Amino acid sequence: MSEEVRGLVERYMPEFPVRRCGRVFTDTTQFMDIGHGDVIALGGLHYLVLKDESERRFGMEDPKYWVKRCRELETGERKILKLVFYERFPLRVGEFEVQCYRSPKKESRILDLVADDPRFMHGATRLDDHDNPVRILDIVQGREIGKYVYALKAGHEAYFREHFPAVLDGFLDACEAIGALHAQGEKHGDIRRDHLFVEYGTGQYRWIDFDYTFDFHENPYGLDIFGLGNILIYCAGKQVWNMGNLGEGGFPAETLNGLGPGDHSLVIRNRVVNLRKLFPYIPAELNNVFMHFSQQTEVFYDTVEEFLDELRPCRGLLG
Repeated sequence: MSEEVRGLVERYMPEFPVRRCGRVFTDTTQFMDIGHGDVIALGGLHYLVLKDESERRFGMEDPKYWVKRCRELETGERKILKLVFYERFPLRVGEFEVQCYRSPKKESRILDLVADDPRFMHGATRLDDHDNPVRILDIVQGREIGKYVYALKAGHEAYFREHFPAVLDGFLDACEAIGALHAQGEKHGDIRRDHLFVEYGTGQYRWIDFDYTFDFHENPYGLDIFGLGNILIYCAGKQVWNMGNLGEGGFPAETLNGLGPGDHSLVIRNRVVNLRKLFPYIPAELNNVFMHFSQQTEVFYDTVEEFLDELRPCRGLLG
């Protein structure tokens, strides 16, 4: 490591053991070779790698070796660096098969589009010496919407009456952000509850992670809309309700016996979306929105605006 970089580490991270400093990378193609203590040089700045990021999926930590948590040495700021990684896979939505894939260039475009929009994460793209588009992201200081909702200390009815209206307000704003993205011909591509944060201090709902996209010719924005539906149903239920945990909810036997395939999600087929069968105080109009994401639906939302046209009036029913 050069004396310049060593000096930056000693200046901005004096607690970091200099002996642990590794190599300087100007080409990030082989991201598996870049680890703790290495430095990535981009656009005249240097990023000390602290660790690989991970996502918690299905109860397990899923490492993302192409996503590095770093310290920008010249400023001391913490950043996330997303290196180039490609993958492609099919996803079944009812009778349709949707092709999903990662596109670093698409994420770079969106970062430029939303640079002044507080409803999205912010960042910039820099090319490394091999012309890989590395996205340098500001860290959103907040809590994932699912964890935020689940942690609210209330039983479901108290939560639904006292907390859910404010949650829905934030969610409506987040949906409008996705609608604005679609109006510019772009998709989020991976709408999940761990990609929507409630920012500390401001309470602003902010979207992260835009590198996925998809080809769904029958409904060009459909996968984003299904993602919004999944988040809405989670927030209304205060958690996921599925065949694995319904027995823990204290529901009467006749309620559980009355659930059929049509009450479950079209995409995640063991997940209950007909929440009014579990919680009768949920307004029928709101439950009707949920049912557009069920196995029995014959009508899909084609746009975010169609979704919002039915969801917005439900806010007035909640007090």
